[in-house]
Amino acid sequence: MSRLVVVSNRVAPIQEGKQSSGGLAVAVQEALSEVGGVWFGWSGEIYTSGSSRVKTETKGRITYATMPLARRDYDAFYKGYANATLWPLFHYRMEFVEYQRSYVAGYRRVNEEFAGRLSSMLEPDDLIWVHDYHLIPLGRDLRMMGHRNRIGFFLHIPFPPPDLLTACSDHAYLVQSLCAYDVVGFQTENDVRNFLAYIRTIAGGSVGRNGRFEAYGERSRACAFPIGIYPDQLASQAAASARSRQTRRLVESLAGKDLIVGVDRLDYSKGLDRRFDAYETLLEAAPGLRGHVSYMQIAPPSRSDVQSYRAIREVLEGKAGRINGRFAEFDWVPLRYLNKSFQRDQLTGFFRAARVGFVTPLRDGMNLVAKEYVACQDPEDPGVLVLSQFAGAAAELDGAVTVNPYDHEYVADGLQRALAMPVEERRARWTSMMSALRANNLGVWRRSFLRALQGR
Repeated sequence: MSRLVVVSNRVAPIQEGKQSSGGLAVAVQEALSEVGGVWFGWSGEIYTSGSSRVKTETKGRITYATMPLARRDYDAFYKGYANATLWPLFHYRMEFVEYQRSYVAGYRRVNEEFAGRLSSMLEPDDLIWVHDYHLIPLGRDLRMMGHRNRIGFFLHIPFPPPDLLTACSDHAYLVQSLCAYDVVGFQTENDVRNFLAYIRTIAGGSVGRNGRFEAYGERSRACAFPIGIYPDQLASQAAASARSRQTRRLVESLAGKDLIVGVDRLDYSKGLDRRFDAYETLLEAAPGLRGHVSYMQIAPPSRSDVQSYRAIREVLEGKAGRINGRFAEFDWVPLRYLNKSFQRDQLTGFFRAARVGFVTPLRDGMNLVAKEYVACQDPEDPGVLVLSQFAGAAAELDGAVTVNPYDHEYVADGLQRALAMPVEERRARWTSMMSALRANNLGVWRRSFLRALQGR
């Protein structure tokens, strides 16, 4: 196999003793360790004067190449177009979309700069794998610089239907940029359908078999590659973490109560406000559960310099206070809302201790927390996953209690069903989901995409 060049908005930490726990980071590290190559992206640093330069560091067979962003580029490219325009648009949240021409200019400028810095590092037979919505134009920019390498793109978030995408003035530019790739990967078949519907109806292109399409003078292929995890590794970690001091403290604090757990980055796409409403409805509708169940929501801060994210934090704090003020007793707090981060090994122990995994985003590309919760369960006494029908993971995890996150009464019913589910049914559902996780683990995702990119 040729050298692999991975491009992502951020490059995983490479300091000694620090490992990124995200699925993308793990998959990229594995792929680059096997075949050797370059991981290129933003360093996370911001400068206000002078010029940037690419810093490189080689460890084993991997060269990490990173560059900082100018303050104006961070504001327009990352904070602006990527996270205030594309993120809400691709998650079907039009009310949060902020569109400014200065954002667009910054987005194009940074992608062109990335392409220019990467260009001199490329070899003719390199296989190039570009990741996520921050870098949609990168492949097209490399093509315009004369590179004819095999270049693939994978979108980690949802892809909206044409009638939503066209609300963005740059929709044609975005899709035309995607057409410059040899393979365009999505999380689910629904995302592929949305993309190909645009190709047919808006771009005036043609769609053939196996996702092959022609548009804007380019031929390419769109396929679903649902990202996975390594379930057996997580299961082993969870079993060990169940004996940790932190997990023991959690279990002791519950005093025999059933635990509902949610772990989500603080983001409006996760539907946390509606999730709180559903839990409140559960306590209203099933008074017998009061004092016998606790809901712990872990929500690490995210993008705190974006107004919409500050607003959702205020809403959640208000709802948590109201629920606890309404239902709490001197020896029971119904809702534990933790606006902080925890280490991965701690979370696996918390997942294993929870009777219910509560994962109800309003829209999500995949949602690996759902998969992680399943993998962390005790096979003899597994918990139940309550999962949004709008999470990409719902297409694979048929053993979950699937709910509509927009209907708080329906979600409350799902929670009640999960809490009352007998152990035989819980085992059967867990076994089915665990089999799916093993069949399509993280290594399968990575190898499947790279085989397609190589034209196999």
